[in-house]
Order: sequence, then C-alpha cells, then structure tokens
Amino acid sequence: MLTASIVALSSLIVPLAVVEPAWPKEIEQARSQPKPSTCDRSQFRVVLDVGHTVDAPGAISARNVPEYDFNLRLAKYLERRLIEDGFTKTVLLVTGGRARPSLFARAAKANGLSANLLVSIHHDSVPDSLMESWEFEGKQSHFSDRFRGYSIFVSYENPHLDRSLLFGRLLGNELKDRGLQYARQYTQPIMGRYQRKLIDPDAGVYRFDELIVLKGTQMPAVLFEAGSIINREEELVMNSAERLDLISASLRAAVKTFCNLSAPILRARTGNSATRSSAR
Repeated sequence: MLTASIVALSSLIVPLAVVEPAWPKEIEQARSQPKPSTCDRSQFRVVLDVGHTVDAPGAISARNVPEYDFNLRLAKYLERRLIEDGFTKTVLLVTGGRARPSLFARAAKANGLSANLLVSIHHDSVPDSLMESWEFEGKQSHFSDRFRGYSIFVSYENPHLDRSLLFGRLLGNELKDRGLQYARQYTQPIMGRYQRKLIDPDAGVYRFDELIVLKGTQMPAVLFEAGSIINREEELVMNSAERLDLISASLRAAVKTFCNLSAPILRARTGNSATRSSAR
C-alpha cells in the first residue's frame, strides 16, 4: 500500500495533466501479432518482491487481514506459474524487519540476483481520512468502498526507465484486456501528498520517483498494486481463485512479451561480455 495517514487537501475531483509517453509501434505489434519466441526463458530472471514484512505488514484490509498476507499469497502463486512457463530462474524475494530498513535491504538483495525484471507485489488501501468505520466479526475495522482497481508505478530515477515503462504498459494492457480497470484516485487532490502523475492513461501506469524498491534497483522495475483490500467487495474478489488466475495470466503474458522484446538487448550484452573476456 502506498498511502498512509494524511489530511485531504480537497474534495474536488480535478485530474492532473496526463503525460503521453511515446511508444514504439513494435510493442503493439508484439502483443497483437506475436512471433515465435526469441527469449531464452530459462535464463531470464524475474524477481517477485513481496511487499512489506511480517514486522511491518502494510495496510490492514476491511476484514482486518494484513496486506503482507495478500502480497505473499499472490507472489507465491505468480512464482509457481512463471516457473511452469519456463522462467525457472524466477525468485521470490521475501524481506524481514522494520519498514524503512527493509526497503534498502530488499533493493540490495535484488541487485545481487542479476535479475532482468523486478515486480514488487502490493495491495492497495486509501488515506485514513477517506476511511469509514464498521464492525467485522465483533472487531472494529475500517473500509472505503469508494475506490477500487489496480495501479502500476514506475520511478523516473530507475536506471532502466524506458524498459520499466515498457513492462508497466504491457502489464496494464494485459489487465485491461481481461476486463480490469485501474484505480483512478491517485490523480485526485483528495490523495494529498500521495497524488501521482498518470503517465499512461490506457494502462494505468503512474509516476512515483521516490520508491526505494524502484529507484534503488539496477534492473527494470515496477510496483504493482493488484487491487484494493480496503474496498469490502474487492477484498473478497482478491481472495478468489478466479482473480488469482486472471492476474497471473496477465502478468505471465506481459513477462513473455517483455522477454521477447528484451532478447536483442540481452544477446548484445552477452556478446559484449564474451568479447571482453576473450580480450583479456
């Protein structure tokens, strides 16, 4: 979850200006007219970062379940399905400790894995000022049924910004093709200091430069908010096998396309490394 306790700046609904990125036509062609795979999946490493920790579990759902539990469940499912697809070097990154120290620890761990892509798995909430109270199973809890949907974030401080944006857009389009909508509240003034610039209005990709897990990693990286667990209806949906399958299918399709589009870059790097080694 990216939100915390804030004071709402306004209840007005006024979206930020949208920045339209320039995307090569090859991306759309790769999705609509897939060619035989040029990617060696067995050598392509995806890091699935489980957002938050046991000690700092993130948001609490409308039914009092820690966000970390949702993140771990989804990440484990994605790991298993990616390995089944041939991405056998996929790594599940689980970090312990308190909130801020764990952020630097997870970035350092990811950088030591020689990964080709990092996806940080999260589930969303809203600022405290937007929550309402209710009682669930005899316990006081909070909810907000006002907002729902997934969100994808990239940092412009990531050294592989273009490819981070590429994967974010691929993932967002796959989710959209399967009937999901992205969360639109991040463009609204009511989000206060968590208001973000929407950089792809079709795929639901936002800019968030300060995220350590994105700006501190040395590979293309996105943070994926899979859905809202503070929305009472969507929390139940996020627990369903159908939604797990839908998200899994979307992410796996995006990874496959991203791997194919990255293949020329990876081959060039391998060739350059071999040339340097032979010259020694």
